[in-house]
Amino acid sequence: MRSSTLFRRINRHPVPSRAAHQLTKPLRDVRLPPVDSVVEFGAYVEGKKVGAPGIIEALRLVREHNKDAEGPNAFVWVGLHEPAAPEVEWLSGVFGLHPLSVEDAVKAHQRPKVERYGDSLFMVLKTLAYLDHDQYDGEIIATGEIMVFLGVDFVVTVRHGAHCPLTVVRERLEGDPKLLKRGPAGVLHAIADHVVDQYLQVADLMQLELEEVEATVFADVSSRDINRIYQLKREMLEMKRAVTPLLSPLSALPQRRVIPSEMREYFRDVGDHLSRVCEQVESSNELCSSILQAALARSNALANEDMRKISSWVAILAVPTMIAGVYGMNFEFMPETKQVWGYPAVLAVMVTACVLLHRGFRRNGWL
Repeated sequence: MRSSTLFRRINRHPVPSRAAHQLTKPLRDVRLPPVDSVVEFGAYVEGKKVGAPGIIEALRLVREHNKDAEGPNAFVWVGLHEPAAPEVEWLSGVFGLHPLSVEDAVKAHQRPKVERYGDSLFMVLKTLAYLDHDQYDGEIIATGEIMVFLGVDFVVTVRHGAHCPLTVVRERLEGDPKLLKRGPAGVLHAIADHVVDQYLQVADLMQLELEEVEATVFADVSSRDINRIYQLKREMLEMKRAVTPLLSPLSALPQRRVIPSEMREYFRDVGDHLSRVCEQVESSNELCSSILQAALARSNALANEDMRKISSWVAILAVPTMIAGVYGMNFEFMPETKQVWGYPAVLAVMVTACVLLHRGFRRNGWL
């Protein structure tokens, strides 16, 4: 699908000017078709994929079929991966996309949202992926975006990021004609359901990470463990920013006019799954905060315990040091310096004092 030969016939056909209605809107001739960014495209008529040499030909075939049908039961699905601005602008001319949505699709880094432009719908989904990692000096969760342009007879998906490809979604839909007969709204539902399922997987894996960290903290804690918890906290915030803003627009999506009534229950089901993800992310975020506080408190407690031990030994050693310092002043008149038993007596006093201090500190839990 990436080869430029797919688009050789694009410029051979004269294309009339654009009209108002989506089904009867003629195609405008724009001479910068997307090549490198096109992952796959296809025309789907009554639940089956129909071959077409190019995007314009596929759209023309679909609209010709919809003219004779009782209702729109054919559509075009174009999938792009990180396209350049001229490529998206070309698609804007072909499908009549709104300039603001085209700008959002090119720039990416958008907030999850659903916006309506005339008869078309523009939806932004944040994608999440759990990365394999051995050390906690890199990312644990990778984020990306999927933009979906939805019309009466077309679906255009623009994906940013190396993860969460839509090939699995397309293959699943193409393998079940009943799903494809749902039209563009069915494709949008399948994409949203796929993205939310990824949320669930990532949330479950992060929950396992938190449980492992929690067990480590209450067994023993080190500076590396605290760094790990900080990173998990940062990743949980990234998940929250990706998941939570989608809840409101997805909940309102079934009320959109472009969504057929028979598809609204499916979108409500996806909304329920997203609500579960949001609750799990929120609880995991709170748990991560609690673990971080517990780790810091335990680290401070261990530091205080070490300081008590050091202080205890310093106090014990201070007694013989003081006595030795007094007798080391070499004055002529000092007690017991002329006695035979003076030296053993002083040593006995030192040992007794040290033993008593050691027993006292152990009784208080300092040693």
